[in-house]
Amino acid sequence: MLYLDNSATTKIHPDVLEAMLPYLQEEYGNPSSKFYSLAENAKKAVATAREQVAQLLGCDPDEVVFTSGATESNNMIIKGVADYYSHKGSSSNYLLTSSAEHPSVLETVEFLGERGYKTRLLDVDTFARVDLQNVKETVTQLQPLLTSFMWGNNEIGSLNPIGELSKLFTANNLFFHTDATQVIGKIPVNLRKHSGIRFLSMSAHKIGGPKGIGAAIIRKQSKEIFTRLTPLLHGGGQENNYRSGTLAVHNIVGLGKAAELASQKLEENVKRLTQLENYLVDILKTNLGNKIAFNSDDHDKIPGLISLQFIGVNNELLLKKLSSFIALSSGSACSSSKPSHVLSAAGKTLEEVRQTIRITLASDLSEKELDLFRAIN
Repeated sequence: MLYLDNSATTKIHPDVLEAMLPYLQEEYGNPSSKFYSLAENAKKAVATAREQVAQLLGCDPDEVVFTSGATESNNMIIKGVADYYSHKGSSSNYLLTSSAEHPSVLETVEFLGERGYKTRLLDVDTFARVDLQNVKETVTQLQPLLTSFMWGNNEIGSLNPIGELSKLFTANNLFFHTDATQVIGKIPVNLRKHSGIRFLSMSAHKIGGPKGIGAAIIRKQSKEIFTRLTPLLHGGGQENNYRSGTLAVHNIVGLGKAAELASQKLEENVKRLTQLENYLVDILKTNLGNKIAFNSDDHDKIPGLISLQFIGVNNELLLKKLSSFIALSSGSACSSSKPSHVLSAAGKTLEEVRQTIRITLASDLSEKELDLFRAIN
């Protein structure tokens, strides 16, 4: 099986699994307990993982909040900011996002809209990017309580202008959140260079880590003052009162190790994914010619993510036909039962949406494996 659905999930890295195993067996302590060695060892392991994630993302360790993944992170940030600051008398209750966001952002914003918050969805261009001038004008007009734009699109792969957006929100002193799940380990991410990003979401299983663990990065207001939001989960007050619940130490260790590897291999990974993408695109263009059309841009994109249409071919039928030897998807695994809202927002017709597949590569693939596409016609 040639696995080319790495935006849906990745296989766990052997070093990550090895790092996790002791915390599933002999090192089973609860890091919230005190004094005895099992608890202290667990506490140290969590602290190390927090530092590893912070190193990857360019933030302080105490700004890393462990969650079950990016969906929870998106929910806790958007709901938490909306609730906390609206009850603190914020002059705005506008939530601003785009029409091409991940469902865990769009449906959270829609949920809050049904409960009295004002919402605005910005249109996107043909590559599902927001227009910077449109964002500037809307921000000036609305002064939103929170804005959320993904860093890199999970279906088309386009990168939003995060640097410019960060400067805009710094200048306006407004809350900006980005779902960076798809770009971690594939492009450099340094939050110290993007001070306008107050919140960031990520998942471990996109970077060779385990499922069921991720992080919400909540930047501090100052060196000593934490940004407040209403917790999604109340209870024992873990994670600086942001997210209660017994910490899943084995998964946290897995995330930390995956983050360490992603940081160490970032340059190599980007180079290799770009090489593989160029190799496969050449095969597809040579072998299929006018039978295909690319949805992805050829620049300012996530390396290794290709969205393309097989003209006149239903994507579901194609995926089923290929499923015995190639693992592909029609788009986001998080909304597989619906036609892609991202492609629709980018101006694609329903017919174009229904003939689109997404190929997402991994850096450990070989060109020889991709030669399998030469047999597709």
